[in-house]
Amino acid sequence: MELRLMYNEASVGALANAIVAVYPPFAREPFLAAVFAPGWDDLALKQRTRRITTALHDFLPADYAQALDILRRALPLLGEQGFEKMVFPDYVECYGLDHLEASLDALEAFTQEVSAEFAIRPFIDRYPQETMARMAQWARHPHSGVRRLASEGCRPRLPWGMGLRALKEDPSPILPILEQLRNDPDEVVRRSVANNLNDIAKDNPAVVLDLLGRWQADATPEVAWITRHALRTLVKQGHPGALGLLGYGAARVSVSPVKVSPETVMMGDRVTFSFTITSTGDALQDLVVDYALHMARANGKQTAKVFKIGKWTLGPGETVTITRSHSFRPITTRTYYAGAHAIQPQVNGELYERAEFVLLAD
Repeated sequence: MELRLMYNEASVGALANAIVAVYPPFAREPFLAAVFAPGWDDLALKQRTRRITTALHDFLPADYAQALDILRRALPLLGEQGFEKMVFPDYVECYGLDHLEASLDALEAFTQEVSAEFAIRPFIDRYPQETMARMAQWARHPHSGVRRLASEGCRPRLPWGMGLRALKEDPSPILPILEQLRNDPDEVVRRSVANNLNDIAKDNPAVVLDLLGRWQADATPEVAWITRHALRTLVKQGHPGALGLLGYGAARVSVSPVKVSPETVMMGDRVTFSFTITSTGDALQDLVVDYALHMARANGKQTAKVFKIGKWTLGPGETVTITRSHSFRPITTRTYYAGAHAIQPQVNGELYERAEFVLLAD
């Protein structure tokens, strides 16, 4: 089921019932009529969330503190719902920016039921010191959902979230939070730490490498996992510092010319490629193998994107032949254009000889 379809007459009706239970004057039927007004069926997920949020605002008391109190008392009555509860932090995001302390208190409560990482970001933007100080406190909260918000909410490049330019330029306010959470008992929180570090690495790789380097002195298995996951973008880029931190030195190998078939592929089909790696070193060596796809763009130029293949350990003189395929079926996160393309093997960050092929439109 499409996620947006979780907002429906049953789920929104349950929300209205919960509010009526704690605030009887709530106009249930006019509220539902406002939500399901013409155009509802065409709304995407976030648009549906915002439609419900604005309708709540129209029918809750105008006093923000009173409205928050009603929402906080209604939320526990929706125990079976999940993503549908996103309207609660969304209400804070839309109407609480002029009420910092009350809004942060509400987000602390709401995030124990549903994620609030999108809602916190406007507060970081407007009140950076005050909000980040509260998030540092949240990093020590007994509830894992609040601890996760401390990290996830300040990711500089949170997908689908508003950008935090100041934290892209200077991520230092984030680091004490990540320090606190690196050995968190909850895997979901640790994953957020790794994703935050991966975000930071896109703009400030030296900051991440320095931090993770210091963590290795007493690295637990949890920190080792965070390190690998946090460095994934830098590893794909072949960053020598990231590869070195993970134990991958300069590869002592020879790589055969990559073979691509067919040399002309239709949009929607697959291209198959293969190459052989031979160890030229005198000891065992660990290898991380990727491939760069050089893609034609709409302007006629090429851009490269690196895709993972796998990891191998080779002894002196050992070889491994790698065969993979790449699909040119259109997907929502990537657009392919007809024109000249190329496949290029990458071993421990070093690129080898590329092979050209042509992608044709349907």
